[in-house]
Formats: sequence, C-alpha cells, structure tokens
Amino acid sequence: MSAEVISLGCRLNLSESEDIRAMLGGSSDLVVVNSCAVTLEAVRQTRQAIRKARRAHPDARLLVTGCAAEIERDQLAAMPEVDGLIANSAKLDPRAWNVPARPAPVASLHTRAFIAVQNGCDHACTFCVIPQGRGPSRSLTVDRVCGEVAQHCERGAAEVVLTGVDVTSWGQDLPGRPALGILVQEILDRFPTLQRLRMSSLDGIEIDPLLFELFASERRLMPHLHLSLQHGHDLILKRMKRRHLRGDAVALVERLRAHRPDLAVGADLIAGFPTESEEHHAANLSIIRELGIVHGHVFPYSPRPGTPAALMPQLSRPLIKQRAAELRDAVAKARGAWLATLVGKPASVLAERDGTGYTPGFARVALPAGTRAGSIIDIIPTSIKDGLLT
Repeated sequence: MSAEVISLGCRLNLSESEDIRAMLGGSSDLVVVNSCAVTLEAVRQTRQAIRKARRAHPDARLLVTGCAAEIERDQLAAMPEVDGLIANSAKLDPRAWNVPARPAPVASLHTRAFIAVQNGCDHACTFCVIPQGRGPSRSLTVDRVCGEVAQHCERGAAEVVLTGVDVTSWGQDLPGRPALGILVQEILDRFPTLQRLRMSSLDGIEIDPLLFELFASERRLMPHLHLSLQHGHDLILKRMKRRHLRGDAVALVERLRAHRPDLAVGADLIAGFPTESEEHHAANLSIIRELGIVHGHVFPYSPRPGTPAALMPQLSRPLIKQRAAELRDAVAKARGAWLATLVGKPASVLAERDGTGYTPGFARVALPAGTRAGSIIDIIPTSIKDGLLT
C-alpha cells in the first residue's frame, strides 16, 4: 500500500502528485496534501481537504506541499491537523521526504500520463500569486521529457498530456532557447506508437509556428486547444498585464479551425476583475460565443495579498458571483450545442476507470459496462445525457 496523495488545483499538481506517490512508495502511514493557492477559494478548499484527510486518517503523518504551502505557509502550519510542510520547490526531491532517490515506479492512478515539462513563471500578471509559489520558469530538457514519455509508454499509456505553469515558455531557459514546437515534434518523432499527445493550457500569443503547424496537421496531437485567455475585453487584459488582446485569440482560433474544423476550444476566464464594467463583462460573455469555448474554467476574481490587482477598485462579491454564474451558463450552452454536433459521428474514445472516456476533443462519453480502462475504442454517440455523450 502506498502513501495517499491528495491533489488540488492544476494539471501540473496532478502530474507532480503522481511523482510524489511513486517516490514515497510504501509509506502507508503518510498522507500528503498537494495544495493550490490560485484563488482564495482554492485556499479554502485546501484547508477543507486537510481537515477531511485528518478525519479519515487520524493516526497518519499529514504533510502539506504545493503553492498554498508557500503562499499561506504560516496559516497552514498553524492548523492542528498538519504535521509539517514541504517546500513547493523541494516536493520532488527525495531528500525532503527522507526516502531513497530511485524507488521502483508504481502504476499511475490515471489512464492518461501527465508530464510536467516546465515549472514556474517569469511573467507578472497583476492578479496572480503563482510566481510566488512556483518561482521562475524552469524547463526539462528534450531528453528528460522523452525519458519520462518512454516510461509511460512502457507502462501502456495511450495518451500523454504535457503540462506546466506556463507551458508555452518551455525552452526559454535552455541552450538555444528552443520553442515548444521543437519538443512536441521530438516526442511525436521518437514515439511513433504513441497514439495521443495532448497539450494543457497554452498562452496563445506564444504558440510558435511549428507548434501551430503540428496542431493544424498532426492527427496524433489532439484537436483540443485550451487558452490561458482570462478575459474578453482589451482594457481588462491590459490591466491584467496579459500579453495578448482579444483579436489575437480570435485570429488564432480562426486560423487553426481553417485547418482543423474539429478543434475544441477551452479557456480560463476570470469574472469580476477589478474595474470590470457591464461593457467589459459583456465582452467576456461574447468571446465565449465568438470562439466557441466548450471547455471553460471560470474563476470568480478574488484579491490576493501582494498583487497589484488587490489595490485596484474592487467589485462586490455578490456581483462577482453573479457574473461568474453567467459565464458558466454561457459555456454550458456552447458546450451543449457542441455536443449535439457530435451525435451520430464516429469517435475514438480513451476509456477512464470510472466508466467514462474522452474523445480527441475532450468530450466526455459514457461507455458500455466492462470497457477496459486505458483502451481506445471506436464508438458512435447516439444521444446526450447529463452532459455526457452516450
């Protein structure tokens, strides 16, 4: 029996949690909470997870790592349920856990392999505390990434997901400053039997020409583009200190869809950013329709101490919650319309362990009983039930 690792937040945390679980091996009396601090709600959920874990494991040693362990260090350390904190920068170092440096690998809990190719961030968005929790951008080399891909392929992974804090900045700290497209091309070339390669959230303005070409033409690179968009109005984007404008996102999606009509678009969107007017909110709603955003991560804005946005004129919490609900409703409508277009069309689905699976565009499908987890099966959806293709 291995240590229990509870993961909150982003896909990078999910990837790192798998590494922590493998590194800790048979430490069955240990519970680890890999925390998130991207919003105040994420911190609340972290504290809630810690209390729940302590109730479920009253005699275990409970350690906390992740971004909240950096940004909210004193508050978490003061919780009676917590036995100790592991620095976010040290959580993949065996010395921080007092375990051997090279434990035997253990099977993943997930059918898709998440590989963190990059960590940290060099940007300074006015709402974000993640650079405080993750540090500057750091990239794994091509050979290091491909070594991890090889391990997952040997264990039967049909899909690899490349993740990180700012994935499109991969390579900028490496010799020669290679662009992300170089890494993606190397993976596809070195692993011709890898059936699926998927990208996590990308900064659209940093998609290099080779990566664009691969998205447009390479069928093993999934037609699923999740943009770190944040807002649909140029003034708010400038106040966020983002590096793109609305038109950049629109042009990128239009160009990609011209080559790949099956492209499914996702996006991160913040509701109720300081100074956001009704006009700004309307632009946020309209970009959902204009881009056809069917995978939406909507975050109600919450001020984070030490960030410039926390000093800007704030909106009321009820108004922020209302606008977040309107954004989620708009995404749900766009998603429903998109799912309807998939009914009756053949699709290949990667089966998960919970009886569902995912199409290349990341539409979730309810699968027949007995479908083997990790297999890719061909189906024809006939209907939609509870948001799932059936």
